[in-house]
This record gives sequence, structure tokens and C-alpha cells, in this order.
Amino acid sequence: MAEHPGVLYVVATPIGNLEDISPRALKVLSEADLIAAEDTRHSGALLMHFGIRTKLVSLHEHNEAERAAWLIDKLKAGENVALVSDAGTPLISDPGFDLVRAARKAGISVSPVPGACALVAALSVSGLPTDRFVFEGFLPSKSTARRERLSALAGETRTLVFYESVHRLKESLADMAAVFGAERVSVLARELTKLYEGVREAPLSELAQWAEQDAAAGKGEVVILVAGAPAADFTSGADADRVLKALLAELPVKQAAALTAEITGLKKNQLYERALELIGKK
Repeated sequence: MAEHPGVLYVVATPIGNLEDISPRALKVLSEADLIAAEDTRHSGALLMHFGIRTKLVSLHEHNEAERAAWLIDKLKAGENVALVSDAGTPLISDPGFDLVRAARKAGISVSPVPGACALVAALSVSGLPTDRFVFEGFLPSKSTARRERLSALAGETRTLVFYESVHRLKESLADMAAVFGAERVSVLARELTKLYEGVREAPLSELAQWAEQDAAAGKGEVVILVAGAPAADFTSGADADRVLKALLAELPVKQAAALTAEITGLKKNQLYERALELIGKK
């Protein structure tokens, strides 16, 4: 390794509007020894627009393992490498994890050059709660696997964020409506920062119907945001009873009451008394 190894820069690029690139990103891309790009043709057009002539090499899902080792050697030799994806922030449902992981294991400095990210952009304008959210990336392409994944998320109370291919948009929205409920509030953000940018809020059933009928729905990049499930109101007693009944089917009264207290935050003694009522011993 050189006395002063290079730095791996993880550089965010615009998701549509080229004016969103930062001055720092342009400086890093101009001064790097190499740029590792998901698609060299796509990134080449971006670099050409800004008059940047840095050498490009490909790094995508099919060659990342092999190319990462080669890039680590370059970094160890003292060269600086900038990592970019086709749009937005690398590694966010894009290649780059293997390279970043390998660089960190090798003791090479990895520095973020933050900027555009479709996930954050969509969330910021959705009108859905942003204090806590879950990013699920792309759902499985097959309906059975997709519904299984959605079912596992049905009780999630945080805002759910998905990326989706326009080719599967209709099917995914229909599956979401079936699993999460037709009336669950959702937002479809498409073509963000581009000419035909659109952010549409509606119940899942309406979004699914719109995607089925409107040809415009099948164009552009898409982010789907779904409101989280309502939090269980344990103070009402009904949800606490449901938890308690489920645990009583498997555990002794004392253990069921104690575990229900941990889950609900209610008092253990009160739950113990309620458990006795539920099993008819009081």
C-alpha cells in the first residue's frame, strides 16, 4: 500500500435536473483518477455536459465483485476513485456495497459527497409522517413473493417507502391494496425534479385504478410511499386483550401477563387480573 492511499468518494448525482449537482461533486469528479460508474454511457453523458474528462470504468451488479478488487488495488496505490450510480446516491438500491465494504476492510478512507436521493426527495414532499420510516427498496418481481413481503409489513406503523419499476407498477399497487387495505393512504411520486414531475396522494385502491387506466402512470421513475398501519391503542383494552389472549393460549397466566405488560406498557397486576377473567377463574 502506498504511504498515502487514495480516497473512495461516494458521489451523489442528479436524479433528473442537472442543476441539482453540487459544486463539490463536480470538483471531486474532475479531480479523481478514476470514476466507477454503474453505466459508463449514462455517466459519460453527464460528465460531457459538465466538461469533465476523468476516465470512466464500469461497476455494476454483474461485475462488482471482480471490479471491486481491482479498484481496491488502485486505491492502495494512491489513486482517488469516485463512485457514481446512474442517478441519485450510490448503494441506495444501486451497486457499490461490495466496493465500499472492501475499501473499509482495507483501511481505505471512504468519503460521502451527498446530494440527490429519490427516497429522500419523495419522502420530503409526500405529506406522510417523516419522523420514522422504512425503506424497502424494490419489491420481489413475482406476485406471490411480493405479497408475502407485503404481508410481513402489514402491521408496520412507520411510513413505508418503495422503489418500483413502471413495468410492475399496476401489479404492485394492486397487491398493496389487497394486503394493506384499499383505504390505506398512499403517495405516488414520479419523475421527481424532471419536466413531468408528479406527486399524487390517494387511497391505495384509487392509485391502483389510476395506474390501470392512465397511460402516464407507466412512464418515468417511481417511488411509492404508504402510510404506516395505525398504532395499536392499548389504553382502550381491546388490543391488550388480543395480545393477552394469544399469549394465554401458549403460556401460564403469570408469564402471559408479564409479557403482555412488556408489550403494551400496561401494569402487570392489572393484566394478571384481566387474564384470570379471560380464562374464567375470576
